[in-house]
Amino acid sequence: MDCCELRKADAGMLAAIEIMRQEYIDAGSEIVGAGPLYRMASIDEWWDFTKKLEDPSTVPENWVVSEQFVYQRKSDGKILGMIQFRHYFNAFLEIYGGHIGYSVRPSERRKGYATRMLAACLLVCRDFGLERVLITCDQNNEGSRRTILANGGVYEKSVYKVPENVYLQRYWIEL
Repeated sequence: MDCCELRKADAGMLAAIEIMRQEYIDAGSEIVGAGPLYRMASIDEWWDFTKKLEDPSTVPENWVVSEQFVYQRKSDGKILGMIQFRHYFNAFLEIYGGHIGYSVRPSERRKGYATRMLAACLLVCRDFGLERVLITCDQNNEGSRRTILANGGVYEKSVYKVPENVYLQRYWIEL
């Protein structure tokens, strides 16, 4: 199916990202794979932060160099989801976050987009030079678990994340 494409986020997408952000907020759904988009005051504040993540000299403390992508439907340009590729780990990501975070907007879930979006991002990771990637998901997120498994994820172990009182499952995908 050639309906969609993974694209690096750019300033021309901000209005569409803001519409998607509002959908997440209205649904009470967290936006994984977009950094602090959910909790930032404005889309412009988020965009400035996202640009800082791309440059090793401007990455804020406790963050890592990251690239922000969107998964966009070709027929109408609708952004279906967000995915962030983190080039390396800090102490937090090494245990709880991994190389990739992703989510599909609430109105487009359960249509197979997450699986294809992750597959496309894995190619970016491979081209970057990674040989394997770590991805985590909440133990109760069956959709994310299936997405990871469909892309070759191999379960390693579960870890307890204290602040959220949740177990996260860790998966490795060989590239």
